[in-house]
Amino acid sequence: MIRINLLPHRVEKRRQRRQQFYVVSALMILLGALVGFGVHAVYSSHIEAQEARNTFLKNEIAKLDRDIAEIRRLKEQIDAMLARKQVIESLQSTRAETVHLFNELAQRMPEGVYLKSIKQEARRVTLVGYAQSNARVSHLMRNVEASPFVEQPVLIEAKASTIDNRRLSEFTLAISIRQPEAETGEEAADSAAKGAVK
Repeated sequence: MIRINLLPHRVEKRRQRRQQFYVVSALMILLGALVGFGVHAVYSSHIEAQEARNTFLKNEIAKLDRDIAEIRRLKEQIDAMLARKQVIESLQSTRAETVHLFNELAQRMPEGVYLKSIKQEARRVTLVGYAQSNARVSHLMRNVEASPFVEQPVLIEAKASTIDNRRLSEFTLAISIRQPEAETGEEAADSAAKGAVK
C-alpha cells in the first residue's frame, strides 16, 4: 500500500530542526554549566590551599618574631652582664689601690703636714691639707715625685691661714696614681702558671 504524507514536508523538517536546536542548546548549556562548575571547584581548591599556606606562613612568622624578640632580650641581658663583669673586673684590679694610696701617703708625708681631705676621680687624687710652712709642702711634693706609686704632683693653691691662733699654710695638691705597667710575656706566663697551681 502506498503511504502518502499529506503534511507539508518542509514544515515537518523545520519542526525537527527546531527540536534538535533546542536539545543541542540544552546540552551545550548543561556542558557549559558543568565546565564552569569544574573550573570554579579547581580555583576554589587552589584558593583554599593558598590561604592555608598563607595562614601557616603567618603563624611561622609570628613564631619567628617571638624568637627574635627573645633573642634580642637575651642579647641585652648578655650585654648588661658583660658590662657588669667589666665593672667588677675593673674594681678587682683597683681594689687594693686605695689601701696602697693611703699607705704611700702615710710614708711620704713629712713632719708638720696634715691632710684635711682626699678626693679621687679616676686616677687623679686631690689632697687638701695644712702645713707649718710652704717648705713642708715642697718637701711633700719631692717625696711624691720619688714614689713608685704616685706621680705628677701639681700645687693648685697655697694660701696662709690661721687655725687655733697658729699661722699655717693651707694647700691643695693634685697627684696621679701611676698606671700599672703591662706584664711582659714571661711574667704573664708565670702568673698564669701560679694561678694554675693554686
